[in-house]
Amino acid sequence: MSAATGRPRSRTGRLARLGFTDAERAGRLLADPVLRPLLDPSSGEADEELLTALGATADPELALLGLLRLLEACGQDRDLARVLRDGGAVRDRLLAVLGASAALADHLSRHPEHWRVLEDDTATPADPRTDLLLAVGADPQAAEPVAAAAGQPGYDLMRTAYRRRLLALAGRDLTAADPVAVVDDVAAALADLAAAALEAGLALARAELGEDARDARLAVVAMGKTGGRELNYVSDVDVVYVAEPADGVEEERALEVAARLATGMARACSGPTGEGALWPVDAALRPEGRNGPLVRTLASHVAYYERWARTWEFQALLKARPVAGDADLGRAYVEAITPMVWRAAERDGFVADVQAMRRRVEEHVPSQQADRQLKLGAGGLRDVEFTVQLLQLVHGRTDDRLRSGNTLEALEALSRTGYVGRDDAADLDLAYRWLRVLEHRLQLHRLRRTHLLPTGREELRRLARACGLRDADTLERQWQQTRREVRRLHERLFYRPLLAAAARLSTDEVRLTPEAARSRLQALGYVDPAGALHHLTALTEGVSRRAAIQRQLLPVLLGWFADGADPDAGLLAFRRVSDELGTTHWYLKMLRDSGAAAERLAHVLSGSRLVAELLEKEAEATRWLGSDESLRPPGREALLTEARTAADRQQDPGAAVAVARGIRTREVLRTAIADVVGLLDDDAVAEALTDATVVALDVGLRAAVRVVEERTAGPLPTSVSVVGMGRLGGGELGYGSDADVVVVHRPLPGAPEALAQEAAVATVTELQRLLTAAGPDLPVGIDTGLRPEGRNGPVARTLDSYAEYYRRWAQPWERQALLRAVPVAGDEALAGAFTELVDPLRYPVGGLDAAAVREIRRVKARVERERIPRGRDPRRHLKLGPGGLADVEWVAQLLQLRHAAAVPALRTPSTTAALAAASAAALLDPDDAAVLTEAWRSASRIRNAAALWRGRPTDVLPESRRDLEGVARLLGYPPGAAADLEEDHLRRARRARAVMERVFYG
Repeated sequence: MSAATGRPRSRTGRLARLGFTDAERAGRLLADPVLRPLLDPSSGEADEELLTALGATADPELALLGLLRLLEACGQDRDLARVLRDGGAVRDRLLAVLGASAALADHLSRHPEHWRVLEDDTATPADPRTDLLLAVGADPQAAEPVAAAAGQPGYDLMRTAYRRRLLALAGRDLTAADPVAVVDDVAAALADLAAAALEAGLALARAELGEDARDARLAVVAMGKTGGRELNYVSDVDVVYVAEPADGVEEERALEVAARLATGMARACSGPTGEGALWPVDAALRPEGRNGPLVRTLASHVAYYERWARTWEFQALLKARPVAGDADLGRAYVEAITPMVWRAAERDGFVADVQAMRRRVEEHVPSQQADRQLKLGAGGLRDVEFTVQLLQLVHGRTDDRLRSGNTLEALEALSRTGYVGRDDAADLDLAYRWLRVLEHRLQLHRLRRTHLLPTGREELRRLARACGLRDADTLERQWQQTRREVRRLHERLFYRPLLAAAARLSTDEVRLTPEAARSRLQALGYVDPAGALHHLTALTEGVSRRAAIQRQLLPVLLGWFADGADPDAGLLAFRRVSDELGTTHWYLKMLRDSGAAAERLAHVLSGSRLVAELLEKEAEATRWLGSDESLRPPGREALLTEARTAADRQQDPGAAVAVARGIRTREVLRTAIADVVGLLDDDAVAEALTDATVVALDVGLRAAVRVVEERTAGPLPTSVSVVGMGRLGGGELGYGSDADVVVVHRPLPGAPEALAQEAAVATVTELQRLLTAAGPDLPVGIDTGLRPEGRNGPVARTLDSYAEYYRRWAQPWERQALLRAVPVAGDEALAGAFTELVDPLRYPVGGLDAAAVREIRRVKARVERERIPRGRDPRRHLKLGPGGLADVEWVAQLLQLRHAAAVPALRTPSTTAALAAASAAALLDPDDAAVLTEAWRSASRIRNAAALWRGRPTDVLPESRRDLEGVARLLGYPPGAAADLEEDHLRRARRARAVMERVFYG
């Protein structure tokens, strides 16, 4: 081995490139004489193809060592040498097993002839039961097979046969082109092999017991992954035992014999021998757990589950499957228990119990293992299994297509029938399959029951390569990515509120048969059950996926609609929205999967005609229901940017205003939904509605200028500014409020004033036309009645004209109106000049003289006499009635006119802010301020709620009990509390009126 030849170094480098991590050790192993039959005659070294095949295994050194041991054990096995030289599928399987499983390599060294099972290119024979029973000398055709061998020799025969078949399965699994695609077949084969081992173990137990074994009928029912035909390579095999006496045998005697048979069977599978244990047989899932008797009669099982069983026990029974022993008794057990399993979801708190159990399982994972726990940790196998099982148990009561004990089969059924979205199901299926592959490869190495990912780099590298991945880092990345995806889907599906709501319904209610639906509709308070049933039929008939999902949603939605004041209207609106959106991929998926969307939609449709009408036009807005963030108003600046950008792309001014009106309509709808579901307080609602109107005015003014300029074929000869007044200026708009404005303009240098005035008036006229024109979007009512000279004066004035008018003619009420004058659109410099002009008028130095105060009081009294419609109860008028909005506002405004010059905090357009400032400055008693503020906010809320309920604005507290009930429900009153709302409002108004008369009239 001279350095001059370079051969050792060359061979070492080649081995390293092929994947050997300890190339020097590998080189020494390759020099072992046992490999001589495999050497290349020309070079005297190992065949290059064999080296390449070894290097492709999970652990090339482990594979090479296992191969040497096998060759030593086989002696002069020429067939094995030929297979290794010639290559092909058999060599690939053998080397793959040797490189991935030290335990199976040990088995081959003990039973070298078993390598031949890898020669079979077909699937493992379909009946492992026959194979294992024959191995222990039992007759597979016998009703109760009895082994010829007993004790340790029989155990070894059974275990050897088991591992021979396990070897064949592992060889095919490890060389599968796509192990993820076949992992369910592998898991099913493992479960069938375990069932065969239980049957063979029972045959051995009968042999040990002798004639006594005939005194009992014993059925072995598999639970867990064995029952679901989704077993791992090494796992506890969960079972439940059912026993009945043989003819003429006392029950006590039969149960004693059955217990001995069960114990003997478990010992045959789990007890120590030279061939090692297969896996623990675990009967802890039996009634009363480890404290209960090992075996019970069928009647005893049924009695326990009917009276004492807890939620988790029914969840475990979902996978119950007879696998060994008396087949008729096993089937009888499943037939008796199954109905109770599928009624379990009707138990009080069922969904919460299952969710709590999953959390407890996760909490018991040691913190140092949490990130590496493949089975129990967050994002692990249990997340998928609990999710699927909970969905099955809730929906499988009435849909027997979901009744599978196999996780992947059940997931596919949930997707096919619409209970889980196709994309979510596909993602969950792929993640679960990959986690199962990882689990299998992890357990294959030592054939030990483990779910903990290793931390050592070499172990991780072997595991990664066994899974078909390049290296440990790739494995870590894929593991973490899969964990995150599984956790995301688990949290969305497992905690889906629709589950808890559906579980509370009876089976008949879930089925939605015509008879059950009609009865339930009447019980829930639907006024027109026949009409509602017609809508249900239209939504759910047919075999489409859309109809299937509606059949899931509607039993729950009916109750949520009934929680609103008008369930009939809610159901009708839901049908219309669904007709508009039902074919979209996201709508029903969102309602089924979202945490809040379905309940929110039912709530807003049955509680607000305004929302229902707008959603029928803007059905896409239902997207917002699944997210609090989507329902929050974006703010004025964001809306202005959006509206201006979109409007600037329009060639036609009318189209530009249509865009702005559409944005305003959208934002009114967003605000209304957020208001109904309780996401916005009163101030936020007012601010959002004001912002939406200001945006429409801004774009509308720009468009109106364009229209006038196109008409006159020249630029506008004046600059224009729109000043908000009233509730618009105060930022206090409600649903349906008009926009009170005054318009000021300033002629451009050199422009004739008459021409500028004409252009300004034309612009205002065009602004009103554009914003109130008929169309699909909400109109913006513009009221210019607060301008100088009222409706007799021009709709626009120059700044100088305003100055002259206010200097000579301003009335106290006009000064009062200017308190809420805030520029909202147009020329900002002009707006600033207007503000400077009016500030001395609304914040007069020295306050108001006595004559002005008397005039304001006189005007207020006249308004009360003349403006409330005849025949109306003044107490019910929210704006002008005693203690209404106007009473509070006039108090605040009188205080502002008298004291704002000296108290800067009073210079605010907001009513409530003015009251707070007056209280802080000791101009108003704090208790009086609180009474006035409460009354003003209450009346504003009622007015908004009435507009939401009726779909149109009103200033009157509803007299109809039905309307009053609808308004009360929107305001948070419980059902039947309409009279309480009425009483509360009248009480607040009386108290506010008393304060107003004392403070305002003195």
